[in-house]
Amino acid sequence: MANTVKAAHQKELFGHPVGLYILFFTEMWERFSYYGMRAIFVLYLTAKTVDENPGLGWSSGEALALYGWYTMLVYVASIPGGWIADKFLGQKKSVLIGGILLVAGHSVLAVEQMWAWYSGLGLIIAGVGMLKPNISTMVGGLYRPGDIRRDKGFTIFYIGINLGAFLSSLIVGYVGEVHGWHYGFGLAGIGMALGLLQYLLGQKYLKNVGNFLGTSEVEEDKEAMNRPLTKVEKDRIIVLLISFLLVIVFWGAFEQAGGLMNIYAKEKTDRMLMGWEVPASWFQSLNAMFIIFLGTTVAWYWAKRKLQGKVATSLFKMIIGLIIMGTGFFFMTAAASEFNADGSSAMYWLVLAYLFHTIGELCISPVALSFITKLAPVKYGALMMGVYFAMTGFGNKLAGLLGESAESLGEFTIFTGIAVFCVTFGLLVMVFRKKLEKLTHGVEDKEGTVYETEGYELVESVEEVKS
Repeated sequence: MANTVKAAHQKELFGHPVGLYILFFTEMWERFSYYGMRAIFVLYLTAKTVDENPGLGWSSGEALALYGWYTMLVYVASIPGGWIADKFLGQKKSVLIGGILLVAGHSVLAVEQMWAWYSGLGLIIAGVGMLKPNISTMVGGLYRPGDIRRDKGFTIFYIGINLGAFLSSLIVGYVGEVHGWHYGFGLAGIGMALGLLQYLLGQKYLKNVGNFLGTSEVEEDKEAMNRPLTKVEKDRIIVLLISFLLVIVFWGAFEQAGGLMNIYAKEKTDRMLMGWEVPASWFQSLNAMFIIFLGTTVAWYWAKRKLQGKVATSLFKMIIGLIIMGTGFFFMTAAASEFNADGSSAMYWLVLAYLFHTIGELCISPVALSFITKLAPVKYGALMMGVYFAMTGFGNKLAGLLGESAESLGEFTIFTGIAVFCVTFGLLVMVFRKKLEKLTHGVEDKEGTVYETEGYELVESVEEVKS
C-alpha cells in the first residue's frame, strides 16, 4: 500500500512496527464501543417498557429487522469512507474524523430520547464508515510487499479488535442490563474517547503510513495515482470481488451472534451457574475471549503449514474458515432439539458453537484483511477495503433476515439450514480455488521476506526462514 517502503523502516516492538500497536489500541477501543453497544442493542429494543430496566417493548422480529439494517449500514458506509480517503484525505485523517463522529454518536445514545437513539445510530454509521476501512488499510501499509509478517501483523491487530469486544460484552453488557441501558451506551462512548486520545498521542509512529497520495512527494506514489490499471491489477480485483462472496455468506451466518443467538441465550437457554444467572449479553464475550487465546495459535498453524510447503493460501484459509464456522451451527441445532424436547437447553451448546465460529473467523477475517492489502491497487486500497466491509454489512443484513424468519420457521430449521449451506458453499468454492488463485498472478508465491528494520537485514526466501 502507500508509502510501504518508508513505513517498513519504522521503529519496531516485538518484531513489528510500533505503529501496529497504536492502531491495535485505537481499534480495540473502537470495537469496545461498537460491540458494547451491539451486545445490548436488541436486548434494549425488546425489553418491556414496564420493566425495572425499561426498554422500547419491540417484538423480536422488529428488533432484529432494525439490527440488520443498522449493522448493514455501518459497514456499507465503508465504501464512501474508503473513497473519501483515497480521493481527498488519506487514511490517517479519515480515521481521526471517524473517531470524532463515533465519540459523538455513542455519547448521544446516552440521552433517553428517541431522537437521540436514531441520531446516535446515524453518527455511529458515519464514524465506522470513515474509520473501519482506513485503519485496516494502514495496518497493511506498515509492511513492505512480500513481508511474511503481514498476516501475523493482521492477526495481532485482530486480537486488539476482540480484546475490545471481550471487555465491552462483559462491562457494557453488565452495566446496560443491570444499571440501565443508556448508562451502557454512554460507557461505550467513553471507551471510544480513550481510543481517539491514544491515536492522537501516537501520531509520531504513523508519519509514513496512511498519508494522502495526492500530495505525496514520492515518485512511485505519484505514478500509482495517475496510471491506468494493468491487466494484472484488474485480475486481482476480480479475485477479490469473488472472494467477497465468501465474506457475505460467512457474516450472514456469523452475525446471528448479536441477533438470534443473543435472543436464544436470553429466552431459551438455562443460564443458571451455581445458583447465579449468567447475563445473556455475556455470551457475546465468548467469541472475543476465544480469539484472544487462540489467535496466535491459529496464525502459527498456518505459518507452519506454509513453511512446510503445504497449501496455506489466503483463499484456502478463507474457505476452511467458512466450513468450520458452518459446522459450529450444528451445535445450535442440538440446542434447539434439546429445547424442543425439554423446554430449555444447556449453555455448553452455545459455548461450543462460539468456539467453532471463532476458529472459522480466525481463518477468514484477518486473512481477508491482509489479502486485500496484497491484491488491491495502491490508489484504490482504502476503497477496496471499504467494499470488503460493505460485503460484511450485506452479510449482517442477511443475518437479520435469517433471524427474523426464525419466528415462522423455528430456530432448529434456521440453525440447521445455515450449517448445511455454509459447508456446502465452502466445498463448492474449494473446487474452483486453483483457478481463482491463478488470477492473483503469484502475489503470495513470493512471500517469505522478513525485514529487521533496525539493521535492514533481509531474508529473501522461505528456506532461509526455516533455517
